[in-house]
Amino acid sequence: MIPLSFAQRRMWVLHQLEGGSENWNMAAAFRLTGSLDEAALAAAIRDVVGRHEILRTVYVTDDDGEPRQRILPPAQAAPRVPAVEVAPEDVSGAIDEAIAHRFDLAAEIPLRASLLRCSPREHVLVLVVHHIATDGSSGAPLVRDLTAAYTARRDGRAPEWEPLPVQYKDYTMWQREVLGDPADPGSLAATQVEYWRKELAGCRSR
Repeated sequence: MIPLSFAQRRMWVLHQLEGGSENWNMAAAFRLTGSLDEAALAAAIRDVVGRHEILRTVYVTDDDGEPRQRILPPAQAAPRVPAVEVAPEDVSGAIDEAIAHRFDLAAEIPLRASLLRCSPREHVLVLVVHHIATDGSSGAPLVRDLTAAYTARRDGRAPEWEPLPVQYKDYTMWQREVLGDPADPGSLAATQVEYWRKELAGCRSR
């Protein structure tokens, strides 16, 4: 299995310490007006999860207690997109409830989607992604791919896009190769840590 990137490892440690807190959820709610093909939307979300491996990755520990990435096949990771009837005055509370989900990173993919039906022509799509799988720069490509996939599915076809040339696992392995093992005193990672340890020696937090 694949090791975690250093950023993922920090998030994984925080997740263990906080007991699966919702503090690290990143969420967006989209108000959809007009005719909506709910089946096409659900298929489009599955398409996006299938396209981006990081959205179908779970984080398990090996026999030595080390966390590892395990990328699930698209069919196994396909998320459900439950649709619920919600009165307009209850939308805010329903969004808050969806955002408060506590992910089990070892057992479920780090993305959840839910659709709130406010009226036949008013819906709210809520997407919640754990920070271990996304950051502030990820929203634009996610919305772009979801829009393209929904347009295709609504027209009765699969989205036509080229496979991504790089997935997050590739970045992880590149980072490990460049920085090396922090436990190795000769590695770049250990050298950088030692540099900052000396630079910050004697400093106190306020």
